Amino acid sequence: MSPRADAARNRTAVLQAADEVFVEHGVTASTEEIARRAGLGIGTVFRHFPTKEALLKAVYEQRLEHLAARASTVGTGHAPPTWFREFFADLATSSAEKLILADALSELRLDTDPEVTARLRSAVGALLQRAQTAGIVREDVSFDDLIALLIAAGRAAQATADAQTRTRLIDVILDGLEPRG
Repeated sequence: MSPRADAARNRTAVLQAADEVFVEHGVTASTEEIARRAGLGIGTVFRHFPTKEALLKAVYEQRLEHLAARASTVGTGHAPPTWFREFFADLATSSAEKLILADALSELRLDTDPEVTARLRSAVGALLQRAQTAGIVREDVSFDDLIALLIAAGRAAQATADAQTRTRLIDVILDGLEPRG
């Protein structure tokens, strides 16, 4: 049985507000602020997410689901030759918030839903294969290599406030991913 339309809207509003609040104030942000931002009562927040940790996990998994959906479509059809660089750079610069959430989940010892992880792994693996087939990424780059480099690029972006430095660091990584010769 699917949830009532208003319950589904409320859950969506809570997730969106929580994502914004966690990005702005970190994972120590109050659930009261999340409820206020969502335009709902605190009871509604806890009805959907019984603990702050459950809400944090849901926000993180939603981000992973969005990433998987995006990775599934990027580089398909008539994509410009720069699609992989643009995707990687955008992901690296926007992943600082995701890394904060991932670190918090790790500290709390909360595991990501294996189905969400599997969908993301499949989508990013297919994206890597498309990039290698298109001759954009070296053939010897594995899925694990790509993930490690994305994390490194995200950490580099997180560590510097200077946009020019961030761009240069990401470009260095992307240049290393290009086929040799």
